[in-house]
Amino acid sequence: MTTTPRTPTAIDQVAEEWVDDLTLLAPTLGTYIGRNEANDRYADLSPEGQDHYASEVRRTLAKLDALQPADAVDEVTKADLGSELRLELELHDAQWHLRDLNVIASAPQDIRSVFDLMPTASSDDWDVIATRLAAIPTALRGYTATLREGIPRGVTPARRQAVEVAKQIERYTADDGFFAAFVAEATPDEGELPASLARTLADNASAARVAYDELRSFLATGLADAAGDEDAVGRELYALNSRRFLGATIDLDETYEWGIEELRRMVAEQTAIANEILPGSTVEEAVAHLEADPARKLHGTEALQRWMQETSDRAVAELGATHFDIPQEIRTLECMIAPTQEGGIYYTGPTDDFSRPGRMWWSVPEGVTEFDTWRELTTVYHEGVPGHHLQIAQAVYNRTELNSWRRLLAGTSGHAEGWALYAERLMQQLGYLDDPADRLGMLDGQRMRAARVVLDIGVHLKKPRLDGQGVWDAEYALDFMRKNVNMSDEFVQFEVNRYLGWPGQAPSYKVGQRIWEQVRDAYQASRGDAFDVKDFHKRALDMGGVGLDTLRTALLR
Repeated sequence: MTTTPRTPTAIDQVAEEWVDDLTLLAPTLGTYIGRNEANDRYADLSPEGQDHYASEVRRTLAKLDALQPADAVDEVTKADLGSELRLELELHDAQWHLRDLNVIASAPQDIRSVFDLMPTASSDDWDVIATRLAAIPTALRGYTATLREGIPRGVTPARRQAVEVAKQIERYTADDGFFAAFVAEATPDEGELPASLARTLADNASAARVAYDELRSFLATGLADAAGDEDAVGRELYALNSRRFLGATIDLDETYEWGIEELRRMVAEQTAIANEILPGSTVEEAVAHLEADPARKLHGTEALQRWMQETSDRAVAELGATHFDIPQEIRTLECMIAPTQEGGIYYTGPTDDFSRPGRMWWSVPEGVTEFDTWRELTTVYHEGVPGHHLQIAQAVYNRTELNSWRRLLAGTSGHAEGWALYAERLMQQLGYLDDPADRLGMLDGQRMRAARVVLDIGVHLKKPRLDGQGVWDAEYALDFMRKNVNMSDEFVQFEVNRYLGWPGQAPSYKVGQRIWEQVRDAYQASRGDAFDVKDFHKRALDMGGVGLDTLRTALLR
């Protein structure tokens, strides 16, 4: 990172204004990056709100297109922001917003999960929370109106997503669910809340529960009855979403075949390591052997959280002293148990001023109480350092060179998740996975990611099944996933439902890793003997989040 601040340009100004606009157009994004001026509200999710958002995208794109880059940083900003804005318009024209419902990252989850990131230290913070709780009914009614608009047009999510999200909402609105527990535990740092504010919080949380129950009723009956059983979105919509999650255009058919070969390679590598763990054993037998080892098992979420934190802190300290230049501002990473039980592990970045640090979240499914350290060690590296936290927090830190959009909002799943898988392999190369059991755990995750490439493209493009018995469908996908991961069945079912409703996202991990490795290898070939991998990592991460086509062009220009 440069030490002298770069003089902002006209293109930087457009990018900064777009961040300002997004803070008001999509206030949950503002909360995510620490822009709190709209923390008391939500986006307008109605059909009119969706059209207004698209018009703002067009206006910003026109301003950007009219400008010429002043330097190499501008070239990256214009290319990447322009690409993202154009894709937003393509998705809008394809009516994606009319069917945007899934079990992990759609409005029902986003409206709830933003409270995980809101400040709670003072009574004033809780007053803002109370106002945002009061805004939930309007936000959900607008979202419901958008989904309703799709019904007569025949543009709906699959029935499966409507049914599964309705089940999630039941957990949100239960007497012991999220909203009831959230306000019951409201305690600012200075002590108890004023009685009037406590009543307002309780009343607004109750109204939010009612609104969510109304949405649940619509999903479980009105939308589910109108929606079809077809999970596949088809090639055209899949290609759009693949670009959305990668920031790159790929050959879907070639990638599917590559995924099959990559899966075979992962299985062969796992088989060899299983023999190291238990000579003559299969992978399944080696896994059973490790699962029976009490020294490799954690009991309860408190033990899980403590182990995550200790493992993360050790990686930051050691890698910061050897292989990476880790600024003090990003050496704090908080490991958290998420206040939901939906499955999944995820990372949220720091605020712009680092007042809220980066956080690694584990949403533990109901009934899951035991965790295997050999399986999860690589997950901590994936979500933390040198994975997501190093990548994302480094971009936030690089304010001398990057505008706010580049530091806080730019990038794709393929860039972020591809780097995280790249980081897993890097930790193996650095000796952090020398224990065969830990390496098997890493490969378990890599095998899952390879399987997801095959499953996701297979289902949504209706490819022939690998067993030759018809085409991919949800039932075959679930059976295929069960055969390729060693996880609880609750987690496997959630994961498959996620892929079916979020096309293109799951492959972005492994495909992103592939592109990262291709870019590194091409960069090394271009530098010859002058290649230094530490320098490559610094150049790449200092760029911030970008689409993978932009990453390739910028590093190899």
